[in-house]
Amino acid sequence: MNAIEKQLQLQPNRRMSYFLTLLILGLLFIWSLWTLHVDSISNNGTKIAKNIVEGLLQPDWTLLFNATTGGIPYLLIETMAIAFLGTIVGAFLAIPLAFLSASNIVPKPIAFVVRLLLIVIRTIPAIVYGLMFIRVTGQGPFAGVLTMSLTSIGMLSKLYVDVIEDLDKSILESMEALGCTLMEKIRYGIWPQLTALFLSIVIYRFDMNLRDATVLGLVGAGGIGAPLIFAMNAYKWSEVGAILIGLIFLILIVEYVSNRVRTKLVKG
Repeated sequence: MNAIEKQLQLQPNRRMSYFLTLLILGLLFIWSLWTLHVDSISNNGTKIAKNIVEGLLQPDWTLLFNATTGGIPYLLIETMAIAFLGTIVGAFLAIPLAFLSASNIVPKPIAFVVRLLLIVIRTIPAIVYGLMFIRVTGQGPFAGVLTMSLTSIGMLSKLYVDVIEDLDKSILESMEALGCTLMEKIRYGIWPQLTALFLSIVIYRFDMNLRDATVLGLVGAGGIGAPLIFAMNAYKWSEVGAILIGLIFLILIVEYVSNRVRTKLVKG
């Protein structure tokens, strides 16, 4: 018996734990199936599903290439503008909150309070923020921008903090030994290390906001979501197909560009 076989015999037998885990997952899966009620499907459900598929496969090309304010290109640009502006505003507001919640920059009690605030911000879904802002500002892109800004703050601050706490502490210790103030440490010791990573995080958030902006449009927060829900409610599936094609192309282009830029920023 060689050394490898002896080492394998010394390893704990995990077969029972694996079996119990699979058994629990299987029971949970079976239990979840009981919540499905197939009999709730309407009698003409198959016909409606067929009409949906036919409409998606036969999109309204005139709407897709309409250059007016009611056309898909304009609505896609508006959606992208909402996501972009909301991301930029949220990215700038998240920077001071991130530094205030970094335990290696500020005292731990302050970091704890700020992190608790950010957790509360992240807990509330974007669509809830959208509904609240619509009541304040009315329907339109402005409500979407405010929603994107607030939801971006929560996530961006968390990712910023992870980057800040992984900084090279030797630089901060050297600057502290020289008697540098907090702002000087941030300006000359921290910020140069964070610029590329922060930009990469912001681009990633913009990619997410572009999808969220479409959902916000469903509740009247501007963008292409409103025409999408109107077309679905009116059973105009050819218009729905045209809108979805436009969204797919926009998201694919933005994701390709953002991935290239993020890779270049991270790898240098």
